[in-house]
Amino acid sequence: MKTKLVFLFTILALGILLAACVPSTITVQPQPTLRTLTVTGTGMVTLTPDVAYIYIGVHTENASVAEAVAESNTKSQAVVSAIKGFGVEAKDIQTTNFSIWSSDQYDDKGTKTGIIYMVDNTIYITIRDLTKLGDLLDVSVRAGANTINSIQFDVADKTEALSQARKAAVENAQKQAQELVDATGVKLGDVQIISYYDSTPLSADYGKGGGAMAASSVPVSSGQYQLTTTVTIVYELK
Repeated sequence: MKTKLVFLFTILALGILLAACVPSTITVQPQPTLRTLTVTGTGMVTLTPDVAYIYIGVHTENASVAEAVAESNTKSQAVVSAIKGFGVEAKDIQTTNFSIWSSDQYDDKGTKTGIIYMVDNTIYITIRDLTKLGDLLDVSVRAGANTINSIQFDVADKTEALSQARKAAVENAQKQAQELVDATGVKLGDVQIISYYDSTPLSADYGKGGGAMAASSVPVSSGQYQLTTTVTIVYELK
């Protein structure tokens, strides 16, 4: 009897082992491929600039560092006073650079003859009344400014213009999508992905250098400011 039980347990264990070795088959239903259409739309709004940003500086040179700094301070204060005289508030005048550096001087034979100290003082100005810009530049140069790095025009508040550009870009993309499905006989489904990019370049950047700027200080034209939004939409196709 004991022998029969051992034999029976052996048969059961072997059966379980064989069942475990038999590979199971799981059927996975393939998912239908999602058909999509990608379109890109553009919206543009043209604005008139109402603010300008400019770097105005004073550069001085002297064999005495103290005298170079003193001259720079005197001229810089005169420039700031001239700018404030045109209604520019103190909050819109910011010092962005004050530096002192030296340059060795040599004669024709290559012998060192001395040292020249150079001082640069640069201020960053926000101008909110563009009608005064030309005169302000002219007065700044007369007060002692001899480096004007750039003039950049901008629009202070772009909120409404950005909204208009985005809506125009979406409408442009939707129009393209509808034209394509009408031509191919399919239908638009739900929007799967939508992304956008706002481009707000400054409208102008005048040449660098004090001499070039002084020659073109009056008149100054702000031109036009173009704001662009690009929208990309991915639609499901039915």
